[in-house]
Amino acid sequence: MQNKRGRSRKVRISAIAMLLAALLGGVLLSWTAGAAISRPEPRSTDAVNPLALSPASRKQLAAAAKERVANDRLRRKGALKITPAPGAGVHKTAVSAAPLAATAGTSALVLYDNTGPYGQLGELYAMATANLAGHFGTVTAKPVSAYTAGMVNQYTATVYLGSTYYGGTVPDAVPAAFYQDAMATSRPVTWIGDNIWNMAGAVGTTQFKQKYGWDPTNSYYESGGSVGNINQVTYKGQQLTRQIPAGQDGGVLHPALVTGPGIPAVTRLADAKDATTGAVSPWAIRSSNLTYLGEIPFAYVSESDRVIVFEDLLFDALAPSTAERHRAFVRLEDISPKSDPAQLRTIADYLKAQKIPYGINVIPVYTDPKGTYNNGVPETLTLAQAPAVVAELKNMLAGGAVLMNHGYTHQYGTANNPYNGVTGDDFEFFRAHIDTANNVVLDGPPAEDSTAWAQSRITQALAGFSAAGLPKPALWTTPHYAASATDYRVLGQNYSARLERSLYFAGTLTGGTPDNSRYIGQFFPYAVKDVYGTTVLPENIGNYEPDAYNNHPPRLPADLIASAKANLAVRDGVASFFYHPYYPLAPLQQTIEGIKALGYTFVGPTDLNQ
Repeated sequence: MQNKRGRSRKVRISAIAMLLAALLGGVLLSWTAGAAISRPEPRSTDAVNPLALSPASRKQLAAAAKERVANDRLRRKGALKITPAPGAGVHKTAVSAAPLAATAGTSALVLYDNTGPYGQLGELYAMATANLAGHFGTVTAKPVSAYTAGMVNQYTATVYLGSTYYGGTVPDAVPAAFYQDAMATSRPVTWIGDNIWNMAGAVGTTQFKQKYGWDPTNSYYESGGSVGNINQVTYKGQQLTRQIPAGQDGGVLHPALVTGPGIPAVTRLADAKDATTGAVSPWAIRSSNLTYLGEIPFAYVSESDRVIVFEDLLFDALAPSTAERHRAFVRLEDISPKSDPAQLRTIADYLKAQKIPYGINVIPVYTDPKGTYNNGVPETLTLAQAPAVVAELKNMLAGGAVLMNHGYTHQYGTANNPYNGVTGDDFEFFRAHIDTANNVVLDGPPAEDSTAWAQSRITQALAGFSAAGLPKPALWTTPHYAASATDYRVLGQNYSARLERSLYFAGTLTGGTPDNSRYIGQFFPYAVKDVYGTTVLPENIGNYEPDAYNNHPPRLPADLIASAKANLAVRDGVASFFYHPYYPLAPLQQTIEGIKALGYTFVGPTDLNQ
């Protein structure tokens, strides 16, 4: 967070030039030079980084990718021994013979792997899937090993995430009943990643081909001895990105489509393209009740990523009659008692003239406990002590803006967390430090983190709004998008929704103690009910950032517009971004006009949950 306090570009960049490039957590911070900014005010960008996994989970992912390729080579040679799940071959009852009660309303069953050396990845992917499915109705998530016969017919649709490549020393944990039920049911089944070949083997390869039109037992992640360089997925005419670091790509399964008398046609839903060879192959296919995706798309995501395909395909399974609708949302970020009232008025007048509803993310207390930007003199300022700012906030509210709470102080005591302790620069609900390689490392929640601690900060924040004569904010955005599972649940008790990107910790689905070293970061194209039981509204295309920072290129209006265009592939999706009001008006105008030209309609934040 470059702070507008006269630091030169050279000094600031040299201090943090490579911070973000190697950030291995789920949160991004950013700075830019402040030469063109006239008033002191902290600057920050909140975003989930392209990895979207914690450092510990990232290591597991890299190892799992290598093992996947190695096992796939053995399978191709016929040398991979598969040990069936206990009881395999015993239960042969079709789902129609299992009189189980169906779940009322729209419901999703999410099944995931949790065995083997990389089994912890399965829960992370299951949380990401459950969150998205939470847009449509109720969600039940459980290890696939806990599946019982007939369960698929209790739900509107089922998703299985194959993240453990079964074989060798890792026995197949998928019950035979699931293989058989997935084949027999008429309800939608979405299969992602590994082990589809085991299903074909369990139900009979010939029978599988006759129903689905392809042969998983002859489908592999490599083509020509390599996983290739697949960096693009095309879906609904949109070219989506796929950016996997070298040496960490587990590949995309190349389905072996078959033809012949009585063989059904396979619908190619999305295609993958190899940047080196130009080869195009299916990334997602559908036939009969089965939709198959050739990889789990929750790691290394970006605002224009191939995960968009899955986000839209869930409509086919859970809400196929959904009409096409494209909405947009903008929020003004990091408004504090130190904000410039004139800058706020300029943007408010423009948005009002354009009849664009918007949100205002406000920090009720600004503090610089060490005088970092005040000549060494500590400074703290509340909204009640900033009447000119409050007047502009009231003007915005009168013009249709929605008040949102962006933390209490957006920093943590007097600590460098990780920078200087100044509002807007630092984390508030999570600890972080800068390592010797200039990486931001997320260390976990503060030692005092608890329900009472989180509630005390929220209570003080709300008191700050009240003291300034402002209404209680209905929505919340976590500073730098990082908090503990405990904090997220407390937030859900105080606000109708969070509008943000979030972290989801291992242990959440199992009801155990959250593992703060293992998490997945996620953002959404539509409102969801997440695994914490809270409503989360979308922020999915990022923010305007005119300067390069931390080995990241500038993010200009054209980039935001391009991300919005990619998200048109989601049939009822949102293009949601944020803008810091200390920037000039022109880039905001360009962004809004460009997004509107794509066919989006701007709505207020409270409309996003409808």
